[in-house]
Amino acid sequence: MITAGQMRAARALLGIDQKTLAEMAGLSLPTIQRMEASEGNVRGVVESLTKVIDALNRAGIELIGDGAQSLAGGRGVRLKQSSTPN
Repeated sequence: MITAGQMRAARALLGIDQKTLAEMAGLSLPTIQRMEASEGNVRGVVESLTKVIDALNRAGIELIGDGAQSLAGGRGVRLKQSSTPN
């Protein structure tokens, strides 16, 4: 799974816009826009989600799930779990 926030953060780390991500993933710009407009986990066709994740991986982005460790080297950022309930 990937969240809309992870997609936006990944694009920011790569310094790319939504159009460039769409081209990298072989998807349309409106598809990327809909994905990033999702609340929480991105909703969409599994094949499209896979294309985005694969494109980000090829570009050097490691997506880290909740509670997962990042064993690879390199710089990155991670959002801390909020101490206050939403």
